[in-house]
Amino acid sequence: MSFSPFLSVNQPCGEALQWANQQLRKAGLRPMQTFDLHAARIGLQDCPCPHHGTEDCDCQMVVLLVYGRSAEPATLILHGNNGQTWLSFAESARAGSDPKLSAAIQKALDVTSLVTVPRNG
Repeated sequence: MSFSPFLSVNQPCGEALQWANQQLRKAGLRPMQTFDLHAARIGLQDCPCPHHGTEDCDCQMVVLLVYGRSAEPATLILHGNNGQTWLSFAESARAGSDPKLSAAIQKALDVTSLVTVPRNG
């Protein structure tokens, strides 16, 4: 599976995920999180980051299934590190998914509607 980002957000992945979920729901779409890299790595003691080589890196990947009116969801991937998050559709899912759903997702995530979430501290 490959992916190519359609949007880059200047926020850490956790903040971008909250924003994306909110925007998708406002647009009448139903996001369902199916994967979280941090949760998947929690049980691994010796799993260094390929980018940072440390356990305390901020690399994150989240996969959302986004449902619209059709029964088939679109697969949305959020991948972030170093305070930046990229959003993309899974290429394997794009071929079979409803193009109207993909367009609705991109419209809901219009970067002009981005509101920066204040950071703690």
